[in-house]
Amino acid sequence: MTIASWPRRAAAAFILSIVAMAASAADYPAPKRGVWVAKDFRFQSGETLAELKLGYATIGDPAGEPVVILHGTAGSAASLLTPAFAGELFGPGQPLDAAKYFIILPDAIGAGASSKPSDGLKAKFPRYNYEDMVSAQHKLVSEGLGLRHVRLVLGNSMGGMHVWLWGVRHPDFMDALVPMASQPTPMSSRNWMMRRMIIDAVRNDPEWKGGDYTTQPPAFRTANVFFGIATSGGTLAYQKLAPTREAADALLDERLKAAFSADANDFLYQWDSSRDYDASQGLGAIKAPLLAINSADDERNPPETGIMERELKRLANGRLLLIPASEDTRGHGTTGLAKFWAKEMGVWLAAVPKRAAGGN
Repeated sequence: MTIASWPRRAAAAFILSIVAMAASAADYPAPKRGVWVAKDFRFQSGETLAELKLGYATIGDPAGEPVVILHGTAGSAASLLTPAFAGELFGPGQPLDAAKYFIILPDAIGAGASSKPSDGLKAKFPRYNYEDMVSAQHKLVSEGLGLRHVRLVLGNSMGGMHVWLWGVRHPDFMDALVPMASQPTPMSSRNWMMRRMIIDAVRNDPEWKGGDYTTQPPAFRTANVFFGIATSGGTLAYQKLAPTREAADALLDERLKAAFSADANDFLYQWDSSRDYDASQGLGAIKAPLLAINSADDERNPPETGIMERELKRLANGRLLLIPASEDTRGHGTTGLAKFWAKEMGVWLAAVPKRAAGGN
């Protein structure tokens, strides 16, 4: 029997137990899970939910300096608790040592323990976007956890785009901002075209049935593998991993056979939520020092466009850490490996002055 065949609650409990064991094995405190409910949440579309569940995990003592860390598309707080990410950041003497910092890992709307289409509303779930997700994260931190100011907001991929919006919407709420694997400009070019393809793969599958399926439509599983290979992994890394057709076939077969338990409606909403992202119009509002971290082989945010350098000039205190491409980097996935940037980010953060709580 596979995990995918288990009842959902049993599978979730198993996965959380694995996460807890990994956390215990790591040299930082075990994460604590929680769910806070935002009442009468209003979405950008005008739709509302009487109760919006917002899941989260925390690491460390609540008396520590608060740090908010935001996950990528189709991830969750649990997806950040890996040896390659948390294991490089939260341990003794590491840049976000949990003995000093109170680390907050929200589940975005549509992910983890937060409200999502698969809870029951299916395609009737409000069509949320990144603005809604950031609004919910801010409510969780400010109202749910009672914080008026945090030391740092850091995020990866979708979480990186959320960080840009945090800086624009809540400029006095943090000392520092670190958006990774992202840009502040509108969702566009290859990044959006590839997202459209996986969104359409769900909507055009006859088995989707407008969201009222009883068994998962098959097309989005293949589309997910296609998207991952096309937009993450790194050119040099793939050449090293699959230097022959036989090796490439084996790698592809492995990915196609990998466990994939996503719900089609959740998956569709998660990718569609990026459709109108654009933080660029409000960059002048950002007050906190900002360190953008991208990789030179990022397929979704290619540095050769010059976009990041252009936009950073609009900030009073913004800089770019660009990780050189190599056989060891993973394109868009590089920043999920904290070893490539943790030390530099830690040195930078230590030099960022603390600001008074702004309350917004």
